[in-house]
Amino acid sequence: MAGKRSLSREEQALWRKVMGDVEPFNPDAHPKAHSGETKTTNKPNKLLKQNETAQRASSSPPDTANLELVLGKASGLDKRNAQRLKRGQLRPEARIDLHGMTQTEAHAALNNFIAECQLSGLRAVLVITGKGSVKEGGVLRRMVPRWLNQSPLRAMVVALEQAVPRDGGLGAYYLLLRRRR
Repeated sequence: MAGKRSLSREEQALWRKVMGDVEPFNPDAHPKAHSGETKTTNKPNKLLKQNETAQRASSSPPDTANLELVLGKASGLDKRNAQRLKRGQLRPEARIDLHGMTQTEAHAALNNFIAECQLSGLRAVLVITGKGSVKEGGVLRRMVPRWLNQSPLRAMVVALEQAVPRDGGLGAYYLLLRRRR
């Protein structure tokens, strides 16, 4: 096995020229000379790509409109507001009762209600679906979360939570609407 050789002055100058504008991933780390060409050229590029990816991830907020709304997972909210919504502490500013409506009527009414609430600048709303039968759980109760994940409602809703018993429990949902810009 051959021993490691040190770089000549020409190789060191070339290295400094190539790597002159590259910042180390760890500012305290000093560049070390490596004997293999693939090791020296790939490692800094890999570190730079990781650093750029981390900067992009931290600087831009996630696009929550593309994430699916799921009960109990408020990915578009900070922890405090997610807890307040779940506990029913964000009091609904408006409510709609879908009892007695067909699916078609309820879907249209829900679309209009959420659009009007968002245009009015309301954030927390209550959607009452009813509990439905014991065995099946109610058609509207199952359909409302699906409708909220479809366009145009998904772009308007930040979070979905089951209501607390005083607001309807299993037969109602809290919605947190996106702020109008």
